[in-house]
Amino acid sequence: MKLVKFWLPVFVWCGLIFILSHIPELKTPFNFWDLILRKLAHISEYFILAFFFIAPLKEHLIYNCLCCFFGLFFIFSLCLYAVSNEIYPQFALGRHGQLIDILVDAIGIILFFILLQNRYIINTIQKLKTIGRTYFLVKKQQKK
Repeated sequence: MKLVKFWLPVFVWCGLIFILSHIPELKTPFNFWDLILRKLAHISEYFILAFFFIAPLKEHLIYNCLCCFFGLFFIFSLCLYAVSNEIYPQFALGRHGQLIDILVDAIGIILFFILLQNRYIINTIQKLKTIGRTYFLVKKQQKK
């Protein structure tokens, strides 16, 4: 049941990205802003995918190894989906994949990972401060 609970949002979101990738001529009525809005949509959809992807990794203890390997695995696996997402529109009528879209997707993934790392660093610093305060309180009480 845990497997479904954690992986279902990932697969649902991937399915939504897949469906949106097959809509021909997906444009907004804002001519000038169309490109910017579409690229922001790419960043947002992969940022959200990264958010959903972190929960199963936390559950399976891969997350506890916040090291270079985890970061590379996290970014690589999501970028691999971004690459596949740009390949299959080649076969959809009115759509075509672009290398720039893969890079824009990667920006969303990396942005999430950077925010995740910053949160981890901030939590670690707060824990160290708490440990430090406890240590000094104990030392103070021992002197009395």
